[in-house]
Formats: sequence, structure tokens, C-alpha cells
Amino acid sequence: MGRTGGPSSGAGGLLVAGTTSGAGKSLVTAAICRWLARQGHRVAPFKAQNMSNNSMVCPDGSEIGRAQWLQALSAGVTPEAAMNPVLLKPGGDTRSHVTLMGKPFGELSSSGWITDRALLAETAFHALDDLRSRFDIIIAEGAGSPTEINLRAHDFINLGLARRANFPVLVVGDIDRGGVFAAMFGTLALLSEDDQALVAGWVINKFRGDLGLLEPALEQLRDLTGRPVFGTLPWLDDVWIDAEDALAVDGWSDRSSTPTDVLQVAVVRFPRVSNTTDVDALAAESGVTVTVTADADVVAAAHLVVLPGSRATVADLEWLRHRGMAQALAVRQQHSQPILGICGGYQMLSTSITDDLESGRGRVDGLGLLPTTVTFDQSKQLRTETSSWRGHPVVSYQIHHGRVSLDADDHRSGLADEFLDGIQLATTWGTTSHGLFENDGFRRSWLTEVGAQAGIHWAPVDGAPSFGSLRLGMLDRLADAVEEHLDTERLLALIERGCPTGLSFIPPGVP
Repeated sequence: MGRTGGPSSGAGGLLVAGTTSGAGKSLVTAAICRWLARQGHRVAPFKAQNMSNNSMVCPDGSEIGRAQWLQALSAGVTPEAAMNPVLLKPGGDTRSHVTLMGKPFGELSSSGWITDRALLAETAFHALDDLRSRFDIIIAEGAGSPTEINLRAHDFINLGLARRANFPVLVVGDIDRGGVFAAMFGTLALLSEDDQALVAGWVINKFRGDLGLLEPALEQLRDLTGRPVFGTLPWLDDVWIDAEDALAVDGWSDRSSTPTDVLQVAVVRFPRVSNTTDVDALAAESGVTVTVTADADVVAAAHLVVLPGSRATVADLEWLRHRGMAQALAVRQQHSQPILGICGGYQMLSTSITDDLESGRGRVDGLGLLPTTVTFDQSKQLRTETSSWRGHPVVSYQIHHGRVSLDADDHRSGLADEFLDGIQLATTWGTTSHGLFENDGFRRSWLTEVGAQAGIHWAPVDGAPSFGSLRLGMLDRLADAVEEHLDTERLLALIERGCPTGLSFIPPGVP
């Protein structure tokens, strides 16, 4: 397992930090992993603690953040729990559900944040030591900003991790937001002298424009901080990454070939939406437009409505009713317009939900659009599955507490057909399985059938690329950007040799 105390040793590494959340840490981490793997290095991604409702089940049945799963794919290695040992899934503004080494652990409240962090830190450090014993290079991703001065004393995700592992830190800033140079300087200046000693340099991300106009500012940043800019990554319109907290369907817009009849899909944006990557493959399909919405009128007008997963099914169901979408969905069913519920969205379609676990609300009424009932169970289903539909193989995964059962007393139950692990009642579909639409044959066959239900003659384009090839192409474009726009010789030296000594201290710092 490796040593439990003192700094880690072994594999070389790097911590990719960011001036803010959303600066591009996940993307840059995936890009560097892909670049290193293409150079022949055995590299693994790592994020000590991730806070996201977008997660993935690994082949061993463990649950990790979706971004780390994709980073493992980028590195060409099998994703595993050690790559994201602590996963927090927000269940409210002040509490999160904790997944520890891929398995449910309990809840963490804001009041218990400090007292429980010792265990989380120990688990994360064990996982890092384990990875370092098996891989040549570890590319770690930080969380938020490394300059969270109120949390630094107990930090094991950013500088706390870098100090223990003796990893140099590369700070990424999003120039498209504006204020990137102030953010970078401030990030460094509010760190202690010991922490500053590990900050090796900068990467500018999402640049659009004439690089010649930017270069004087890059030189000034180097002079002011004593640290180089390793490069400027351009804005990449055709590259996205599996999002941690949002729907990334915009990354798949403007596909080259579009049939005459466009299938319009509305995806409901729940406040506690989870596993939003389920719809990425729909948005990647030519002739399909995906709109993320909280508008009942958009729900009413779409050809297909998708209710995605939720980390707070009962609360999001109440929100759905408050927004007027429950009535819009009922009208859709009356007019035989397609609806798909996935996991939490499937649970909402039931006649009743008994939840003494997630919300503690007991029995509540569902939307009543499917003849099913839901009971939340203490045990969590975490598994991958292989099944088929209309002769098409379907590989998927499940992450849920709620158990859906057919209601034998409901007169509609005899009219329902099986749909994978769920059911289909005419034009209303439900399943607990995630990742369905990454299966090309299934996705295209199902969309063709749903299009016909909606009165749209949709058909896949002959020779259209697979979703898997689109994703791998994206990862290669990320690695291409690293090769073209970053100082890769200096970057590799930093990873292998660590942070250079004698870096400038920038006041004021913190104790």
C-alpha cells in the first residue's frame, strides 16, 4: 500500500491546480495524461477529493468521478477507485454523500468538515502511495483554487497534497473569463512561503486572438512572479470533457451532416442533477438537437423529453412540480409524445416513492406516468451490466439506492413492456441504467423508434462516426494542443525532476 506517513516517494508527478473552479484543470490533466501516454509513459490520473454528482462505475464495481474516469481513458489505463479515493456528492447546501475508495461511506456535513477530514486525507494519501508504486508518473488534479486560505490547515487536495508528495504545481488560468493575470498573481501571493516554493509556473487556457498581443503580459507575469508561462492553450471549439457539475452538450453542436428532420430533445435541468453525461451521445448524433431546460413550454414542445438522474429525487420532483413541468409531462403522455426517465428521472415517473433514506420524507406521490413504485434501500447498487435491446448489445452501469418495482395492482402494468432493466408504457420509457447512449447501435435504433413516435422521420447518417471514436479524437486533439502550444521539454523535466529551487517569494503570503 505504501507508506502512511511522511512524503510519498517513487513515481514522478505533477499537480495541476487552477485559479478558480472551471479554469480547465480537468481538461489540462486529461491532455497531459494523453500526451505522456503517447510518449510511452505509464501514467495515472489522481484527484484526492472530487465534489461532483457526475460519476462512473469502474470495472471493479467502484465509483469515481466521471472526469477521473475519462482521464484514465486518456492515459490508456483501467480506471480504479485509487484515482479518486474521495468523492463527495452534494445532497444539499450543507451536506454531501461520501464515497470512499469507490464505496458508500456516509454523509459529511459542513459542521463535521474539519473533524472528518483526517480520515479522508489518510485514505487519499494511501491511494496516492499505491498508485505511485505501480505507475511511472502521476498527474494529479487539484480542486477549486489552491489558495483556499480558510481550508489550508487541513488541505489534502491541493498544496497539502503537493507538499506531502513533493509534486511541483502548475496553475491553470482561464483567460476567457477575464482577470487571469490578477488571479494568477493573487493565487501565488496568498500562499505561504513553503507552498509558494512548489508553484513552478503557469498555463493560460482558452485563449482566442492574436498571441503576439498577449506575449508582453506573459513576460510581465514571469518577471513579477519569477515563474515561467509553460504555454498558452487555445480555445478549442470541438473539444469538451466529461463535466463534473454541468451538462456539456454544447460541445457537440454543429455536427457536419444534418438530416432534414431534426429530432429536438429537451433535457430537464434538475437542481441536483446527476450523471448528466448520459445525454452527451445524443447531442453528438447528427440530426439531433439537445436543449437543457427548466422551462415547461420547452418540455411541452420537444419531440423527446429526458428526465436525467438526480442526487435528490424527492426534492427535485417537488421542484419539477413547482416549475409546471409535471403537468406538461402528463399532457405529453396523453398525446403519446415520448418521455424517457433515467435513474432518478425514472423514479419520478412512478406512482409512489418511499424514501426514508435520501430525503427522509417517507411515502410521496410520484408523477404517476408509469405503473411502478420506488423504495429507497440502504444498500447502493454499483455495477456494470451487459444486456441487449432489439438485438443491439448494450453496456451500461448503475448507481442508485432506489429500487423500482412493477405495481401489479395498477391496471396499466399488463400493458407495459420490458425496456432493458426498466419498462416501456407506449411512449413513456424508464430505466435505471446510465451510459446507454454510448452504445451506437442501440442509440440509433432507439432514436429512430422514438422519432417515429414523435412523428419525425429521423434516421442515422450512413457512415457516421461512433461516439467512442469521437471521444478518442477529442482526447488526441487535447494531446495535440499540449504538443503544439506548451513547452513540453520543460514540462517533462518538471515532472521528472520536481520543482526547481530558489523560486521567488511573493509577499504578503500567509502564516
